[in-house]
Amino acid sequence: MTTNKAISSYGLDNYGIRNINQAFWNLNTPMLYEQIIKRGEGNIAHLGPVVVRTGQHTGRAAKDKFMVEEPTSQKDVWWGKVNIPFSQENYDRLYNRLLAYLQGKDLFIQDCYAGADKKYQMPVRIINETAWHNLFARNMFIQADRETLKDHVPEFTVLHVPNFMAMPEMDGTNSEAFIIPHLGKKLVIIGGTSYAGETKKSIFTALNYLLPKKNVLSMHCSANVGGNGEAALFFGLSGTGKTTLSADQSRSLIGDDEHGWSPEGIFNFEGGCYAKVIKLSPEAEPEIYETTRKFGTILENVAMDVWTRRLDLDDDLLTENTRAAYPLSHIPNTLKPSKAGHPKNVIMLTCDAFGVMPPISRLSAEQAMYHFMSGYTAKLAGTEKGVTEPEATFSACFGAPFMVWHPYKYAKLLSEKIGKHDVKCWLVNTGWTGGPYGVGSRMKIAYTRAMVNAALDGKLDKVEYKKDPIFGCEVPQSCPDVPSEYLNQRGTWPDQKAYDEKAKQLAKMFIDNFKQFESEAPEEVKKAGPSVSGKTQMEKALA
Repeated sequence: MTTNKAISSYGLDNYGIRNINQAFWNLNTPMLYEQIIKRGEGNIAHLGPVVVRTGQHTGRAAKDKFMVEEPTSQKDVWWGKVNIPFSQENYDRLYNRLLAYLQGKDLFIQDCYAGADKKYQMPVRIINETAWHNLFARNMFIQADRETLKDHVPEFTVLHVPNFMAMPEMDGTNSEAFIIPHLGKKLVIIGGTSYAGETKKSIFTALNYLLPKKNVLSMHCSANVGGNGEAALFFGLSGTGKTTLSADQSRSLIGDDEHGWSPEGIFNFEGGCYAKVIKLSPEAEPEIYETTRKFGTILENVAMDVWTRRLDLDDDLLTENTRAAYPLSHIPNTLKPSKAGHPKNVIMLTCDAFGVMPPISRLSAEQAMYHFMSGYTAKLAGTEKGVTEPEATFSACFGAPFMVWHPYKYAKLLSEKIGKHDVKCWLVNTGWTGGPYGVGSRMKIAYTRAMVNAALDGKLDKVEYKKDPIFGCEVPQSCPDVPSEYLNQRGTWPDQKAYDEKAKQLAKMFIDNFKQFESEAPEEVKKAGPSVSGKTQMEKALA
């Protein structure tokens, strides 16, 4: 099945893994397809993608991620709700049980890289219990040349064993699922969950720790570049449009999720994309839609007719979080290699289900730091159990679960790079207009694209702006291909007093959330956030 060229001289015994049945080293995509079908791990859909199920875990197990408290990194980690300490004693016990479980099992190994810029590239290894997760790793990371595999020595390894369950009463976990990075051992162990996204986010966590030491800002963002060579970054949490807006036919895609910003420019961490595909439209998102019809793509929890093998991308019976994992080569206008110079625009995306934030606004450097550290979006009613109305979500640096250092360390790096390279910063709301979720309507993607393109093309540089009285950002009063009334959120509400109350309510949430950063953030950043002013002052500003 394999040749010696595919097997690294840095063997599994370096992890204490022994007495396994068979090791499948660096299988290519067709070989992994054969193993997936042979082992009953998935089905092939019409035109060639492979469809898999993740069981009860259809998203990240956020409450099951820990960080080993160990001497080499203990003083660096921002401990708390994000980085929950896990004792070395519990880790050793859990790991030894995991090694015992692996005896007699088959394992799949992919040796690859994270980081398209060779100066900062990190060799990684992904070890999987299942073939389809190994294909995910092959899609998502940068593949190594076959000739170099024998000498591949990973700087970080992920060991993903979904069928091994933790015992919370013995292991100190919250449930049977666990995601535990050990920064000292440069190893992440994952068990009890089949959600493939945990693998890519584990490597992202490692890079978030290592790269800032080299003056490289690690970012949860997508990136693309225009025909003029000017790059743009799109920050945003899941569901805000980060992948959709960066996949633009008029621009070349650098990557859809994770990037570094070095002293030389920006570069993709990954070799693939992991896109949400629920209700994917071939008209609005043609490039991503086509990936769901290609050999090599993995479709997680997407509905499929068992007889015709046709997909139903609108079916959310299993989860809203249906996903496609595909290599960058599936997107026709991908930039190769996946790197560019310094960006000229930074766009921060939010899906404001309260319907009060402007569709697009211009930010000062201090406001950019404030919104970067806040990382706001909103959960929607019906997407999670118990959520009956919009719920504000704040995730520092638009990726708090994967940030190891204090958020201000990343925000300071961002501010320095914005200032040095004269970068324009924008806040774009892809959420609701005309009222909150359940009353208003979702922003039209055609208008959002028009606003983003106008910002990137410099068409908003000379238009008139007005300062939003609550959020403080500058709102353009006109934009090509967008009705002017659409730019005034307050004016789109049938009850403008209701808008005022909802806006102040959201502003208060921002202020309360930012209190956790006040000991580190400078005064000018604290003042850059929204203000809950009196009704008279607000009405005066709006007049």
